[in-house]
Amino acid sequence: MNGFYRLLVISVFLLSFTSCHVGRFFYYNFADIKDYEKFPNEEINRDSTSYRKLPAINAFTQQHFIQLPGEVEIIPFTEFLEEHKTVAFLMLQGDSMIYEAYFDGYDAAAVIPVFSVAKSYVSALVGIAIDKGYFESIEDSVTLYIPELQGKGLEKISLKDLMEMRSGLDYQEKYTSPFADMAKYYYGKNLRKYVTKLKTAENPGERYEYQSVNTLLLGLALENATGQNPAILLQDWIWQKAGMQYDASWSFDSKKHQTIKAFCCINLRATDLARFGLLYKDDGKWQGNSVIPEDWIRKSLEINNNSLDSGGYPYTMHWRSLPDGSFFAKGVLGQYLFVDPKNDLVIVRLGKSADGIDWVELFRGISSQLE
Repeated sequence: MNGFYRLLVISVFLLSFTSCHVGRFFYYNFADIKDYEKFPNEEINRDSTSYRKLPAINAFTQQHFIQLPGEVEIIPFTEFLEEHKTVAFLMLQGDSMIYEAYFDGYDAAAVIPVFSVAKSYVSALVGIAIDKGYFESIEDSVTLYIPELQGKGLEKISLKDLMEMRSGLDYQEKYTSPFADMAKYYYGKNLRKYVTKLKTAENPGERYEYQSVNTLLLGLALENATGQNPAILLQDWIWQKAGMQYDASWSFDSKKHQTIKAFCCINLRATDLARFGLLYKDDGKWQGNSVIPEDWIRKSLEINNNSLDSGGYPYTMHWRSLPDGSFFAKGVLGQYLFVDPKNDLVIVRLGKSADGIDWVELFRGISSQLE
């Protein structure tokens, strides 16, 4: 076989191979910070009339030094961030930006996917949907809102079970295997079809197991109950009411089916992630107006069971809450939104990798310095 035909055969093979999620897993390999370019998406438009520039007071300067928990060495903070694959790091105290830095060619206008931090946005949308009457109760069965799941033994799974990652579904979250469910749902092109095959492995409510499909089901329930997909709801209920600076987007499975990947894949700028943190720090209010119900924020952050994430942090309703009152959202590659209401502080860290750093302990250390 000459070179031309060999290349033709290889090209045909790759084209057919990438038509399924396993092939796309091998083609794209693991998730990376440019994943927003791989998938089609729904735009989330800002409202320029609600935007207000946050004042900057630079209290935490570029020359600031830090000491990592358990370490003796004191190092320049900005140098530390750059060395550990950070692309954006922001800190706000009150409503002022006290530190803002970007690395590796990124700037304030750079689009960055926040991966599973998106789950906390879904939590907010669920709370608003309950307040608006689209969901009668957090205790409702998910099958009330996704009829395709009826008659499949999933009736006992409540919206709350999904929120707390205690649904008991038979689902593999593994990120390194192309044959696990996570690869199928991340790279697959027909999410509504996939969920009709779901089964339970154990009774709901009994045990915590982090499963992204729970959030996907919440997104489908939101869309069926309201008639709008989660991206439009985010735009109308939060983005345009909370002074976001930039437009954003939310990736979906395929141009044919356009099912929002609710468990991940919001693509935004770091400053707007910080503004979402401000909403939660300020009891759901923006410029005195309620955007997210205050009672929902309180309820969704309550530690009321033994759920612990892979890092040992208490998992609530799509947030991690700490006994000291701080809480955070986390995405793969070390994307973080950390909020400490006691110290009036919001921290955003976005990067290409977590790079082995316990960022939450670092955030808590910074917060204690700013008391």
